[in-house]
Amino acid sequence: MDNHQLEIIANEVRKGIILSTHSAKAGHPGGSLSAADIFTYLYFEELNVDPKNPEAPERDRFVLSKGHTAPGLYAALAEKGFFPKEDLITLRKVGSHLQGHPSMKHTPGVDMSTGSLGQGVSAAVGMALAAKLDNRDSRVYTLLGDGEIQEGQVWEAAMFAGARKLDNLVVIVDNNGLQIDGKVEDVCSPYPIGKKFEAFNFHVVEMDAHDFDSIRAAFKEARETKGMPTAIVAKSIKGKGVSYMENNASWHGKAPNDEECKIAMEELTKAGEALCQK
Repeated sequence: MDNHQLEIIANEVRKGIILSTHSAKAGHPGGSLSAADIFTYLYFEELNVDPKNPEAPERDRFVLSKGHTAPGLYAALAEKGFFPKEDLITLRKVGSHLQGHPSMKHTPGVDMSTGSLGQGVSAAVGMALAAKLDNRDSRVYTLLGDGEIQEGQVWEAAMFAGARKLDNLVVIVDNNGLQIDGKVEDVCSPYPIGKKFEAFNFHVVEMDAHDFDSIRAAFKEARETKGMPTAIVAKSIKGKGVSYMENNASWHGKAPNDEECKIAMEELTKAGEALCQK
């Protein structure tokens, strides 16, 4: 799939994020929007997954370690065809399979139930080790927040992955620079992120999380890396695609009201129209 097609899909994913969080009157749009291009590339280019057979043993696995950005994952899964797009407006509703954090028991395409920060990456490491032990070619990807990597469990998992040379594992850090309490560097600085992963025997790649040439090159390099896991440090913009949300920490865990939703959808609709005219 070419970059232009991916850009169109990513814009639709962003619309899904806005519509679902607005409907729920809750959720985490900021970090979902910053990762929208990553979700899009994973599900429409990188991952070996099949919506018609979501539990195929040979499939690649994706673990959303920063589970609160489930609206972004759900929007991408819906675009891919794992479930109807109409389900997105049931986010966080009683009886919906789309709860505030992903559940592997209820949502097609979700490989791990996540929400407690730091734990998803440990599950991904276990999956990668299992694939090696079973002599399967499947790869495992996990997405973390840059605030999330303040959790000690992340580095225990990284140490194990590096020691076991899990070259079928790709850890992606959504480095949008903001967490619920403000700038990550002010709360508890994780920098330099790349050098920390290198210290745990990871191959490190940096990419622009909103440029599909950069994203494509980073994942290609990860696939070509043998003998060690890869960490992709994805430089992103929190709230990307919605002007009033961009680089604004207050949109970490707040849903848009009616007027804010209208503005966001108008902006994304215009962006989509411009993409279609290219």
